[in-house]
Amino acid sequence: MSLSLILACLWVLAAAITAFLPYRMQFPPGIALLVLSLPLAVFVGVQNGWLWGAAMIFAIASMFRNPLIYFARRAMRRGEET
Repeated sequence: MSLSLILACLWVLAAAITAFLPYRMQFPPGIALLVLSLPLAVFVGVQNGWLWGAAMIFAIASMFRNPLIYFARRAMRRGEET
C-alpha cells in the first residue's frame, strides 16, 4: 500500500475519533483535518490515480458537508453584495 493511502486511512481514523468527541471539542481537530484534507487528496490522486483522488474528495465532502454548505452559502451571499 502506498504512503498516500496509509496517510488517508490515518486521516479517516482521526476523523472518526473526532466525531466521537463532544460537539464543543470537535472544532480544533476538525479544522486541522479540513486543512490537511485537500493536500492529502491531491497526494492520493497523484500517487494512485484520479479515481482514488476522487474517492478521497467524496470522503472529505461527506465528512465536512455542513461546514462546506455553510461556507458556500456565505460566499454566495458575499457575491450578491457586490
